Amino acid sequence: MISAVSAQRTESFTPTIHDIVARRSVRSVYQPIVDLRTGQTVAFEALARGPAGSHLESPMALFDAARQAGLRDELEWICQATAIRGALDRGLKGTSLFVNIEPETLGAVSPSDLVATLAAGRRSLRLVAEITERALTIRPVELMRGLESLRDAGMAIALDDVGANRDSVAMLPLVNPDVIKLDMGLVQGQPDRTTASYLSAVAAHAEASGAHILAEGIETEKHLITALALGATFGQGWHFARPGPLPEHLPSVSSSLLLDRTHPSIDRDPAAAAFAQRPVNRASKRHLLAISRHLENWALTAPEHPILLAAFQEVRHFTPRSRDRFAGLGAHLPFVAALGVGVAEHPAPGVRGASLAPDDPLTGQWDVVVLGSHFSGALISRDVGDDGPDMDRRFDFVVTHDRDLVTRAARSLMSRIGQNDERRP
Repeated sequence: MISAVSAQRTESFTPTIHDIVARRSVRSVYQPIVDLRTGQTVAFEALARGPAGSHLESPMALFDAARQAGLRDELEWICQATAIRGALDRGLKGTSLFVNIEPETLGAVSPSDLVATLAAGRRSLRLVAEITERALTIRPVELMRGLESLRDAGMAIALDDVGANRDSVAMLPLVNPDVIKLDMGLVQGQPDRTTASYLSAVAAHAEASGAHILAEGIETEKHLITALALGATFGQGWHFARPGPLPEHLPSVSSSLLLDRTHPSIDRDPAAAAFAQRPVNRASKRHLLAISRHLENWALTAPEHPILLAAFQEVRHFTPRSRDRFAGLGAHLPFVAALGVGVAEHPAPGVRGASLAPDDPLTGQWDVVVLGSHFSGALISRDVGDDGPDMDRRFDFVVTHDRDLVTRAARSLMSRIGQNDERRP
């Protein structure tokens, strides 16, 4: 029997989240990522664990405690550094290493004592930042800005749990991940019509972009067959190995999962890009309004939940009637945005706004961009500069359903959101 004194001593040595963070006493386990065509290990995912046997051993308990204590960002950096240090100590150079990153911590400054380890990892490993899909529908603008900083640091991007939320599939072209990790529910569950439509969109994006599809939760031979049927070429799960120490025999660099895709730059001027590739027409605002309404109505009735972004030149063109229409769009779509000189950060309920600088090329454009998992369409127009009644103003314009052009226009508009908040009063 344990005495009361012994129990008190045992409890006194129970680590708190403050102890764990201060002592950097996080450990990493690693799970292989396998080429489903050959069975060969091509990468590893690092998974964080707290002190063994403690109440904070599980990653969920560990991060919940860190959030409550205000230590989430520091714990995130500790987990990354621990994963990198463990990989480098075992000689895992040149191999792809997936590290989980909480979206809320993107942009946080790393502790000074971890900088050297993090830098060594970026030099010697192929680091892949793994971000959960749910972040796309919570703070998509901030997430995409954070992902750009990760790419600038030399990291590839893996989007985790894809399939858990159908609203996020329209965001795939904007995030443009290097790896799409299918949610284990797709691998272990029963397929239905909705799942088939969703996976069709994922497969189409992967084919067009060159992204890899990776299936999680492969625990049986049946799961493996399902993963292959879903279009996955890579996978992980207990069928191959449980998380644990790195194995004695590590994959060679030549067999590593290669993530060397190039990512297109963002167009500053959507009209210039569209006009260079499509025939340009001219019409009055009165005529273009019908096209704009058609795109908006399609977005509202589409079964695939697209996103919609629009540039209004100036806030005076975002009329009370526009506000009501966009509030209706914002209530039904996963993401809606309105841009223009003087537009507020939240110009209507459920709508994200951006105030354009007076010299921004978009101030001379009226653009409406709708991007869904299957459908894409855009009205991209440039003001000719007429005087006179507003509805008689003429625009040079292009209407396009070319997915590449629509995606480029969406990226261009999205890049302005959150960028110029310092100009707001």
